Amino acid sequence: MQDVIIIGGGPAAMTAAIYGARKKLDQIMIAPEFGGQQVWATEIENYLGFRLISGYDLARKFEEHVRDFGVPMVADRVVSLSKADGSFKIKTEGGEEYQSRAVIIASGRSSLNLGVPGEEEFKGKGMAYCATCDAPLFSGEDVAVAGGGNAGLYAVIQLAKIAGTVYLLEAASFLRGDKELQDKIKNTPNVKIFLRTRITQIKGDKFVKSICIQNLETGEESGIPVTGVFVEIGSRPNTSFLPSDVKLNDRGEVEVDCLDRTNVPGLYAAGDVTSVPAKQIIIAAGEGAKALLSAYEYLVRNFAEGV
Repeated sequence: MQDVIIIGGGPAAMTAAIYGARKKLDQIMIAPEFGGQQVWATEIENYLGFRLISGYDLARKFEEHVRDFGVPMVADRVVSLSKADGSFKIKTEGGEEYQSRAVIIASGRSSLNLGVPGEEEFKGKGMAYCATCDAPLFSGEDVAVAGGGNAGLYAVIQLAKIAGTVYLLEAASFLRGDKELQDKIKNTPNVKIFLRTRITQIKGDKFVKSICIQNLETGEESGIPVTGVFVEIGSRPNTSFLPSDVKLNDRGEVEVDCLDRTNVPGLYAAGDVTSVPAKQIIIAAGEGAKALLSAYEYLVRNFAEGV
């Protein structure tokens, strides 16, 4: 039996793992992939110690740090979590079962789909959900980005360096991303911004050829010829594996107190999956450290002989 199992592979999970290793805990991390959503950030300027670093490079540095501590990192997806007789049981998509005295949920969030006709048909054929991964495929091509939050603005900044015209579509009447990101794209000549506008359909034959858009104020519909559509409209917390007795808020996030405790004793949560506001890398990392220290106190208090 493990002392603690950390579910997730992003900044919160990896920071928790480092703190667990320093406490000499018997622990493992379980995640389908390691790095977290930060991997897709083109440029990061606000993580202490790095004036400018890509999300991918920062994620690799995190992972290298964790591996240096010898923390087992299991590449699998957790499908269920339950508690009985004072311990937790975890089942994975790969058919494995694990037991632990405490658990830290740091499973992060997943991107949302547009949910419009043509989206499923053209996934991998012009529909994209990762500008860092797929932007080079659209060199010189006209593309659309759905979403005016930070993720959408990061995508626009990256695509504007590679693509032809970049159309940014936002359903709200304003862009929701950070002011400095907005300033960058507003001063980029090949970026065109459409507010109060949504994509209603993706069209093409073998690949994406155009999008249908609707002005939400006038109802007017029109088309834009593009070969790529990047979806950056938000995300949902990854909580489908949790039992029904774990308290979530109205946004589906895990409710935690100031010590990252959930309503279930021995179950902690950290990072973007939680109710803690401001989804930032540095905040997730700090919350991961706090969750592990809280879990350690729980282990000492309840299982002192085995820690």
